[in-house]
Amino acid sequence: MGYSVGQVAGFAGVTVRTLHHYDEIGLLSPSGRSHAGHRRYDDADLDRLQRILFYRELGFPLDEVAVLLDDPESDPREHLRRQYALLTDRIARLQQMAKAVEHAMEAKKMGINLTPEERFEVFGDKDPEQYAQEAEQRWGGTDAYAESQRRVATYTKEDWRRIQDEVAEWGARYAALMDAGESADGEAAMDLAEEHRRHISTWYYDCSYEIHTGLGEMYVADERFKEYYDSMKPGLAEHLREAILANAVRKV
Repeated sequence: MGYSVGQVAGFAGVTVRTLHHYDEIGLLSPSGRSHAGHRRYDDADLDRLQRILFYRELGFPLDEVAVLLDDPESDPREHLRRQYALLTDRIARLQQMAKAVEHAMEAKKMGINLTPEERFEVFGDKDPEQYAQEAEQRWGGTDAYAESQRRVATYTKEDWRRIQDEVAEWGARYAALMDAGESADGEAAMDLAEEHRRHISTWYYDCSYEIHTGLGEMYVADERFKEYYDSMKPGLAEHLREAILANAVRKV
């Protein structure tokens, strides 16, 4: 009888809605139906779903995934070899990024030259040095840390207000983009990802595309950052990670 859509969603860690969408666009149509007309997936369908999720994790848009999977010349074993090579390359690049910036400099707001009253006025109940000791231990020996430390030590209350306002305005526009159903690899999302990168370069340190990609991974992996970005719009952290990756690929 195969597997129901709910069972497959549980196996794969995706939503039923995602599976319905894959069916609607012809990316993954179940091989059978129950007597009541419900979708039923067989083992071959699960194999295809696994390959889809591999490519999605690597940042491939759905239309490209369909082309890769439906190539009449493709060999399932070649797919696995290709995915293994891509994953290995990605792991190597991420490890290199992590070694260079230790999950990135944006985790800290060190050396802020404000009085306690001014800090509360600008940041409210969010302590800008909450992770200061951790940041120094992780990144104290890097050039990016030194540059960020040098810059923020000179910022006035007005500077911090401007930074906060820019972030809030950017977050509102990104949330609106998601509400409009824009994909992470679309031009609008990539443009906002580029704006995000330039904001970091302007206020903290020179944020290369390589570093920015590492930041995107951190926004999802680190619960504190994920909570911060998802507070702007649920799901924004993962959407931004994909937009950052697509923007980096666009600029290559």
